[in-house]
Amino acid sequence: MKKVVLLATALAMISGSALAADLPVKAKAPPLAAFDPWDVAFGGAVMSDYIFRGVTQSNHNPSVAAYLEPRYNINKDVQLYVGTSAESISFSNRAAAEVDVYGGIRPTFGPAAFDFGVWGYLYPGGSCADNAVTIVGGVPIAGGNVCPVSTTTIFLANGNVMKKDVSFMEAYGKLNYTINDSWAFGVNEYYSPNFLNSGAWGDYASITGKWTAPGSLTGTSGIGVYVSGEFGRQWLGTTDAFYGTGAGTVFAAGIPFKSYDTWNVGIGFTYKVFTLDLRYSDSDLNKGDCNAFTSAFNASGTTNVTPINPTGAGSNWCGAAGIAKLSFDLTAMTNLK
Repeated sequence: MKKVVLLATALAMISGSALAADLPVKAKAPPLAAFDPWDVAFGGAVMSDYIFRGVTQSNHNPSVAAYLEPRYNINKDVQLYVGTSAESISFSNRAAAEVDVYGGIRPTFGPAAFDFGVWGYLYPGGSCADNAVTIVGGVPIAGGNVCPVSTTTIFLANGNVMKKDVSFMEAYGKLNYTINDSWAFGVNEYYSPNFLNSGAWGDYASITGKWTAPGSLTGTSGIGVYVSGEFGRQWLGTTDAFYGTGAGTVFAAGIPFKSYDTWNVGIGFTYKVFTLDLRYSDSDLNKGDCNAFTSAFNASGTTNVTPINPTGAGSNWCGAAGIAKLSFDLTAMTNLK
């Protein structure tokens, strides 16, 4: 009897060991990678024309741009950022460039991505233009860069005037809503109490839309395709008295700038970090009101008379334009690992 019990016990032990051997052994989970909240985005572009809200900033000539944007991700849904960018321009005051400094916060709630911040537009190096006529004590003095420290006025041969420093700041809020992998829409709002340092307030609001082609249309080439557009309105107030001093003006208290609509539509092609964007831009500002707004150094003629442009000089800086832009964009966390 003892032999039978011992045999049964031995069989049970062997059987238990075999079953234990068949059970999967739980491997220890690898440690979670440390969360790095820091990132940096940077890039650059070359474009055939630098258009800002329907108005050329480069006299319809090519422009180059570059930017750097450090970011701090509080979590996956909230990002803080600061940044700087620079663009080549062609202004009547011969400013060396546009240098932007900005910062804000980007909270995301599911498909809704918000962006709130402040943007500063700086235009260093403004001075008298080569074809300027400077007024000193009521007497016009011709001759290039004759520009006393006591004055900041640029009197061009076409009667336009422009301050040496047209730097200004805007507060903004943006929302981009992603419906699916193909469709996204947005709304934007920008406000400045002193647009282009003119004394006039400025408010810009726009709606945007973007369709991104699904991968099935582009195949395995790695090339992405999108179509996008924007419609916006720029509201503008009345300038300070400075801009009422130009030749032929009758606005002792300043010029009531004309508000205007602007729109653009284009197609883009992406490959890795590169984007080629081909776009059409336009506005409903006529040549006369465009001249009053931009103080264009190459405005000409006498037939473009409007209530705020009595000289009749006209500018094409606000008209239809085609833009080709080649850019690259990278982030340290994604592209430099």
